[in-house]
Amino acid sequence: MANEVVDQGRRRFLTTTTAVVGGVGVVAAAVPFIKSWEPSARARAAGAPVTQSLKKIEPGQQLIVAWRSLPIFIVNRTPAQLASLPKQDPRLVDPKSDGSSVDQQPKYAQNDTRSIKPEWLVMIGICTHLGCVPNFVGEMKPEPFDPNWQGGYYCPCHHSRYDMAGRVYQGVPAPKNMEIPPYHFIDDTTVQIGVDPQGAA
Repeated sequence: MANEVVDQGRRRFLTTTTAVVGGVGVVAAAVPFIKSWEPSARARAAGAPVTQSLKKIEPGQQLIVAWRSLPIFIVNRTPAQLASLPKQDPRLVDPKSDGSSVDQQPKYAQNDTRSIKPEWLVMIGICTHLGCVPNFVGEMKPEPFDPNWQGGYYCPCHHSRYDMAGRVYQGVPAPKNMEIPPYHFIDDTTVQIGVDPQGAA
């Protein structure tokens, strides 16, 4: 009778121990499996916001940074470049960005300068024709591709042209204005690309 009691106790002990060890094994196997579903550090970095100081960008200059493997053009537009923007409207496909290019910028950039602050253009530097990276031609002077050039972007691949707000000219292959990414200003001299301003719809 005593032996039966010992055997029952031992059986319970072995059953419990086996269940605990098995449970630990299942958890140990599940952790790396679940971890494998998470994006890699490289993937997280590729989609992460990019913070950039604007202190060294002089008026009329452009800086290019990478966000999600895309070139982001940051331009400090001069007063003369800003003054020329409304004068270009008759030459543009979608001057108010309310037609074919309505999806090319967030609501807070649906204005005459396509920006939060008029002097700062923050734009994805990809031509809307075939995805080339257009050249920044900031000087307001006649160019071989446009005798009335007022600064902006020229794509040498297929000759698409955009003004200093990334708005596409008529008569070129590109169908839409260049895209404005989500962005906001952390302070007067720092921009963060990839995050909308707080409270933006």
